Amino acid sequence: MGSGAFFLVAAGIVAGTVGSAGAIASLISYPALLAFGLPAVSATIANSVAAVAIGVGSAPASRPELKGSGRQLWRLGLLAGVGGAAGAALLLVTPNGVFEWIVPFLIAASAFLLLLQPRLSARRRISPPLLTFGLFVVAGYNGYFGPGSGIMMLTVLAFTFDGDLPRANAVKNVLLAAGEVVVAIGFIVFSTVPWAAVIPLAVGFLVGGAIGPWVVRRLPVAKLRTLIAAAGFALAAWLLYVAAKG
Repeated sequence: MGSGAFFLVAAGIVAGTVGSAGAIASLISYPALLAFGLPAVSATIANSVAAVAIGVGSAPASRPELKGSGRQLWRLGLLAGVGGAAGAALLLVTPNGVFEWIVPFLIAASAFLLLLQPRLSARRRISPPLLTFGLFVVAGYNGYFGPGSGIMMLTVLAFTFDGDLPRANAVKNVLLAAGEVVVAIGFIVFSTVPWAAVIPLAVGFLVGGAIGPWVVRRLPVAKLRTLIAAAGFALAAWLLYVAAKG
């Protein structure tokens, strides 16, 4: 295994931990893939395929929080899969040059939403139709690009679980995984997957995904939320500069 692969494993562990603990995994893994040498769309495809491993790692570690949610997970998981497929289809028809201009604004919006998440979650309950629509839109966004989708989904689910962050986070991890499985299958069938990047990143995601639920049970996330948001704004500014320069 070369130094680039070791770099992606390490990045995957950190990103998987952060993502399964409730923050934005792609703000770490996406720039790591760009540094590995992948163009924007290929990096997004690699990130989406590898991200399946976060759910594989986090679901067993979240069994206490998921107890009694089986029927609800099947229903919402199907919704997440359909939304993810729609987002992935949109990505495959988006020109790479256009995508490079869209990415910075998506990341900045995700970082801003991350800062607002506690205030938004404090509103608690929303109606079932609005919940369904919100989860479908977030799943679609996750299939299209993804950074911030975990925070978006966690915010929606926090309304449903009365602010029970560990349980909402565990359900979020399963729903994102359901959507990412569908997205990954679509990318494998209809596009070229850069497996040299996907495999080491997925190994790191698997380890980090198992660590995240432990973290969210025991550690405060306010400082982590602020640091990740700051990194998101910095990354958005840098990517916007690169797009303008290119």
